[in-house]
Amino acid sequence: MDNTSISAAQVAFLRAHKFHKIKIQLYRIGILVLFLALWEISARQNWIDDFIFSSPSKLIACFFRMTTENTLFYHIGITLFETIISFILVMLCSLMITIFLWYSKSLTETLDPYLVVLNSLPKSALAPLLIVWLGANYRTIILTGMSVAIFGTILNLYIGFHEVDTEKLKLITTLGGSKTHALFKVILPANMPNLIGLMKTNIGLCLVGVIIGEFIAARAGLGYLIIYSSQVFQLDVVIMSIFILCIIAVGLYGTIQLIEKWYKKRM
Repeated sequence: MDNTSISAAQVAFLRAHKFHKIKIQLYRIGILVLFLALWEISARQNWIDDFIFSSPSKLIACFFRMTTENTLFYHIGITLFETIISFILVMLCSLMITIFLWYSKSLTETLDPYLVVLNSLPKSALAPLLIVWLGANYRTIILTGMSVAIFGTILNLYIGFHEVDTEKLKLITTLGGSKTHALFKVILPANMPNLIGLMKTNIGLCLVGVIIGEFIAARAGLGYLIIYSSQVFQLDVVIMSIFILCIIAVGLYGTIQLIEKWYKKRM
């Protein structure tokens, strides 16, 4: 009887949880559909100026026009490439630098104020300098994307490294293990949730940094498309590009979530 009642309660809970998730998804879709419908109606009824605010139908027409011209996906591909490369470099460089800092206490004490200052600097102010120093090319834009996220990631990872259970580290030392053993057996496994959390944050930050770089010195990419189109008053293209950036941001974040789910299943 007990097993049956527990099983029935579990089934009821799972059904309620699944229904709740479906309901939330329907609410989200409903809000988006309502927003787009009100936007389209407002433009058609001249409640808003469709030259300035555009409309969903004009954005769709603009999307298909640029698709047939084979220009839109080229700009999307450039922005995606620069964002993904800058994100990968941020995570790899941050992890390596944090490991070096963890190995050397004197190096940490030396570099700590510099990391804090660099993390506090407005990255939009660094972008023009990087472009003047390194030239207007995709490497500079990737570096601009990295500059937005790398210093904060190093600081957060370093804090995470030092919040690991000290008793586990003492056990490694007692059993004759080296600092390298402690790193791979305790520090890194304990910081995997923190690392995935930083990946979720950094994928968006790198996209922002890349767009900042493209605003200033690019000849391709969605950032360039937004700036150029605003200058020639092609506001349909501007708004469409912003919507595409939102979709890219959601897609990249969703990819990190899939990685997180895969990691949790392995645990």
